[in-house]
Amino acid sequence: MNRLWAPWRMEYLMSGSSEGCIFCSKPPQNDDEANLILLRTPHSFVMLNAYPYNNGHLMIAPFRHVSSFTELTAEERCDVMDNIAHAERILERAFSPQGMNVGANMGHCAGAGIPGHVHVHIVPRWEGDTNFMPVVGETRVLPETLQQTYHRLRAHLDK
Repeated sequence: MNRLWAPWRMEYLMSGSSEGCIFCSKPPQNDDEANLILLRTPHSFVMLNAYPYNNGHLMIAPFRHVSSFTELTAEERCDVMDNIAHAERILERAFSPQGMNVGANMGHCAGAGIPGHVHVHIVPRWEGDTNFMPVVGETRVLPETLQQTYHRLRAHLDK
């Protein structure tokens, strides 16, 4: 049997749920690179998912802690949508994906890992990225580190 080692996952597994809401705790730290925050706008921000489905898996969240889009003001909803479009452009430039999944899991039963703070996922996709590893082996192989992905995406922010 072959083994794929992912020792960095142990920190996450041992941490439990004590971190609270990452969308509330990370932005005030003002260490965007360490917190994988790519972009801030007046009402929302874009950050890398620390446990991505694919390289470039981004999340867009409002700064305000609300659980649904209906609780956002019109300005906040527009800002989130603008950041989704901005994230799409960044991913196209940096990775040239063949497609993208964009969606929000709202509520625990819908699969939301952080059910109390609405957020949107955008995941770049390529033909064949759902191969035997994730389907049969229940393992994802990501070809670059989060920091490499962060710097690749940052390079395409202002273009």
